[in-house]
Amino acid sequence: MSDFTADEIKRLRALLDIDDIRKLGLLYSQLQDHGYLDRLADIFTEDALCEFGPYGTWNGREELRKNFAQVKQDMGGEAFSALHANSHHWVELTGPTTAVGRRYLLDLVTGRPKDDHPFIWLGLYDEAYRKVNGAWKIARTSLQFMWPERHFSRGFPGEFPPKA
Repeated sequence: MSDFTADEIKRLRALLDIDDIRKLGLLYSQLQDHGYLDRLADIFTEDALCEFGPYGTWNGREELRKNFAQVKQDMGGEAFSALHANSHHWVELTGPTTAVGRRYLLDLVTGRPKDDHPFIWLGLYDEAYRKVNGAWKIARTSLQFMWPERHFSRGFPGEFPPKA
């Protein structure tokens, strides 16, 4: 017999989903930095939308694969030539199979001389997630660039968290 109330069980289910989504955000950075681009594309929904400011808007997994491969080549083609450090990942479940979230990005390069700072960008991922076949995926990511240039998507920052 469980000592948990029905409400506590519901909250635990939500915490498990939120933890899965946070892991997804961390996995995104690990796969990208390592260069596992097919696995990276697979953590997105088939119809994913990625708004990357000066890097353009990418639609669907195939375009993501192609463009992430180009970015990797532009960065020298080596694993961990960049580090996408994430923090402050806030997640709000909006339904049984949907959620939104925001996480901060510290984007660093590792190949600069030691006297140069390693930062490329400071930004914020503004995201939507969808559960597909029991697994959370990124359905939309809009990267808001804060520094050294500002590139915001239309309507950013908007209401966050969104009102139910």
